[in-house]
Amino acid sequence: MDKFKQVKELIAASEADFTAFYEKGNKAAGTRVRNAMQKLKTCAQEIRTEVTEKKNEAK
Repeated sequence: MDKFKQVKELIAASEADFTAFYEKGNKAAGTRVRNAMQKLKTCAQEIRTEVTEKKNEAK
């Protein structure tokens, strides 16, 4: 459950950068968005792996 909380925090923390990039064209904010999305991808993969492991343990 901690990973899910981390995903929500990553999204919330990057909201200002999304706005700065998409609405104001701030290229540095775009770099921060890409970095946040990479962290999100990594965290999501960790969650997927954990869920698969727990699912397979139940068998």
